[in-house]
Amino acid sequence: MTLSGAAVLAAVVALAGCGAPATPGGGRSAAPTTSVSSSAAASGTGSGTATATDSPASATATPSATLPEGWKTFTTSDGKLAFDLPSEWVVKDPAGQTPQGGGVFVEIRNPAGKSMATLRTNMVVGAECMKKQPYGMYDSEQLPALKQAGGTPRFTFESRQDDTATDPAKMTMLAYGITSAPEPTGPTACPMAHFFSWPPSGAMFGGVYDPFDTTPGNPPNVDTPEAYMETPEYKNIRTMITSLRPAA
Repeated sequence: MTLSGAAVLAAVVALAGCGAPATPGGGRSAAPTTSVSSSAAASGTGSGTATATDSPASATATPSATLPEGWKTFTTSDGKLAFDLPSEWVVKDPAGQTPQGGGVFVEIRNPAGKSMATLRTNMVVGAECMKKQPYGMYDSEQLPALKQAGGTPRFTFESRQDDTATDPAKMTMLAYGITSAPEPTGPTACPMAHFFSWPPSGAMFGGVYDPFDTTPGNPPNVDTPEAYMETPEYKNIRTMITSLRPAA
């Protein structure tokens, strides 16, 4: 059971503070040029555009060696990061107001319009552990391609339990993303901080899981994190986020 996706994302993003990073962690406008290369394009089929509103690609990243068939590679507009995603998924760039001082802000949606994840860079972040809560850690993988001097970030799919909530839909918050925060130990953990160390300060790439969301585009009959992890949607999201790398 979980809080609404928008509320979870707001809670995670709210951890982005003003000042130097402590625990690494966190409107729409016209879409500018984006950068996409795809396995279909490599074979001479398909297009290299990311969204219906994107203008033609201005640059491409080298696709990863394990790019799944029918996937494409997206390069951020500043040319610094790239990731792979299913060809039918749509990239909105920019997805909203970018951080002060620049950076990128993109959102990835499935064909039904459901948000799969957002990527933001150049975020000044700082998180305080005001209250620990019971947690669940369902998935975790280190991402060496994003290693910085302070350590190696990891992809996680995790939850936090609010024991004070009486509404079942608000008892548990679940989210997936990249984090530089230490992996929790013991029965409780600090709030989720899906932010990772990335020059010049920090970045985020992740999204939320809401089994109470019944809008079109959601996997049917999925009501637990364990069941969600077996769906093609989660597997595609995981492959996409863990493919994030410097755009060489």
